[in-house]
Amino acid sequence: MSRPDIVTIADIVRVHGEKNPNAVALVASGRTITFAELDARSSQVAQAFAASGVGFGDRVAFVEKNGVEFFDVVFGLAKLGAVAVPVNWRLAAPEMLHIIKDAGARAVVVGSEFFGHIEAVEDQLSGVEMVLAISDHARWPAFDDWLAGHPTDDPGVESASDDVALLMYTSGTTGAPKGVMLTNGNYISKSAGIAAHWRFTNDSVALAVMPMFHQAGSGWALVGLHEGCPTVVLRDVEPAAILDAIARHRVTNMLLVPAVIQKLVIADDLGAVDISSLRTVVYGASPITDDVLLKGLERFGCEFIQVYGMTESTGSITQLDGDDHDPARRPELLRSCGKPYPWIEIRIVDRDGVDVAPGSVGELWTRSRQNMAGYWNNPSATASTITPDGWLKTGDAGYRDEHGYVYLYDRVKDMIVSGGENVYPAEVENALMAHPDVGDVAVIGVPDDTWGEAVKAVVVPTPGSSPAPDELIAFARERLAGYKLPKSVDFADELPRNPSGKILKRHLREPYWEGVQRRVH
Repeated sequence: MSRPDIVTIADIVRVHGEKNPNAVALVASGRTITFAELDARSSQVAQAFAASGVGFGDRVAFVEKNGVEFFDVVFGLAKLGAVAVPVNWRLAAPEMLHIIKDAGARAVVVGSEFFGHIEAVEDQLSGVEMVLAISDHARWPAFDDWLAGHPTDDPGVESASDDVALLMYTSGTTGAPKGVMLTNGNYISKSAGIAAHWRFTNDSVALAVMPMFHQAGSGWALVGLHEGCPTVVLRDVEPAAILDAIARHRVTNMLLVPAVIQKLVIADDLGAVDISSLRTVVYGASPITDDVLLKGLERFGCEFIQVYGMTESTGSITQLDGDDHDPARRPELLRSCGKPYPWIEIRIVDRDGVDVAPGSVGELWTRSRQNMAGYWNNPSATASTITPDGWLKTGDAGYRDEHGYVYLYDRVKDMIVSGGENVYPAEVENALMAHPDVGDVAVIGVPDDTWGEAVKAVVVPTPGSSPAPDELIAFARERLAGYKLPKSVDFADELPRNPSGKILKRHLREPYWEGVQRRVH
């Protein structure tokens, strides 16, 4: 439901802390936190940061897995008008250093698993005035001890809709991560509209399991909290823990990336766990193959909703609804990412920014109040991504059919140009994933003297199988035009992925393009 009295992220706990003080906000690490407790605790965090010199617009980095402390810090900083910087804890120490320095963070909050990362670069953190440890550390103050003695009074700082609330760094699949400035208005515009589309109701129980440094984690959690729903937070993505949480807490709504759905549908104990409470599984953040989707629909037995978006659009901007997942109705819709939400504008344009006809492939542009304020301290990247009239260039290639459904192929830069023909890897990957011996696959372009680029498939076989390259190519030939067929097939034990489940195709391509002076992409 729309909540006009919630204008900023801080208002989420302020409003629910007053109106629904005894309602459960979070269940995490064996703790149950009410909205009143989360409101008081975040105010105490705000008071402690203020006493340490952190003020309006200052940045604080957070390096820790999912837990109550993430929400303490995010809401506490929001009550000061300060900015939370969730850091990808899967990064190496030098990569964390880049983000913390680029953000100009004045403080770092870090969990014990990552003490070594921060210690390794501590002497280079010249702008950081304070490191807080979530647990005991020989030199750094413990987070809870640091809070002790500070009042739980809300400092009362009022921030505006256009003020930056979180600085979310991109996954950096094509270079150094960039800081995406997301405002209060970005999040609240999304949360106020999308909850009903995601089937949140007064009795919903949400499961937040994806990492909070990603929109699939924090963006999802903030929607549930905005609605006043209990949110069960899991520290790690573990199939057994996910299934146990669904059964134990009677979870109704969850968001997963396809790689996690793939793990769950083959989990041995899925059939033995009571997941009957599940009403809706929202999925997105990376492409899903037809095979995984159909198995998920069959095994979970609940509504599946696909979403598409990016960090720069505060997450989801299109949705393929549950009714559209019926294979008997229009099976081709399973490859669509749906239609834009009512408050989202979308265009499909050619290289000159001119709209193309339905069915024609181009780059997807979007415009709404969910669009980022820009890239932090990077005006040139902002100017190349957001047009003067507010259109965000997603970098994704796709088309819209005559009914308004959006179909995405790949990142524009991942498109393979072979002999003058455009080949979109996702189409080839879908064809190969239908083979019973293919457990996972990535399709990339590699140098070819004749065609410029040739299509190559990198396949992870299913356990116990050993498909031959010729067999897989012949299988694809029954489903694809000749120019789209892989010219070669390599095999791997696993594919490199970023935390959101997207395959790191740059890493896969690099060995094949090493020493090539002119790269097609």
